[in-house]
Amino acid sequence: MSLTLFETTLAGSGLSKDELAEILTSLKEDLSTEEASLIEVQFAKDNESAFIIVEAKDESSATKAIEKNNFTVTLTKEVRLIGEDLEDVKKKNSDVNYLVEWNLPEDLTMDQYLNRKKENSVHYAEVPEVDFARTYVCEDMTKCLCFYDAPDEEAVKRARKAVKTPIDAITELGNSK
Repeated sequence: MSLTLFETTLAGSGLSKDELAEILTSLKEDLSTEEASLIEVQFAKDNESAFIIVEAKDESSATKAIEKNNFTVTLTKEVRLIGEDLEDVKKKNSDVNYLVEWNLPEDLTMDQYLNRKKENSVHYAEVPEVDFARTYVCEDMTKCLCFYDAPDEEAVKRARKAVKTPIDAITELGNSK
């Protein structure tokens, strides 16, 4: 089984927390029937897009389950979880409020990325108000998604500067699983 990132848009903006909870319950059930499991969903604050991480044998059946629940899949990538244990991520409810996307340089390898992360992560201590939670790195080394709990966007930017890592996009998160 592998982890897959599904970047999506959600039909019906302006959904309430209860409506989102119903969608997530249905999504979990539909993924389960496809022998897949929902690891986490992070909604943008406007609820118009979502980042869904699924553990599955078959990406196409997981895509079908996601699309059945009013999501439009805009990007699918196999990912590797860095910085947190998968079982811990599954147990958490909402522990992040910002997502940073970084489009990785073409010549960067996974080993180089991991070494760079290890060397620079100590600098998060320079921005104690920001908690780095986890990263999903695309196995094809095209991009990574880093999740943070921070008081505001400026704090996230300071944390990224401290670890010498650029930001290609930043999304404030709202409702999550």
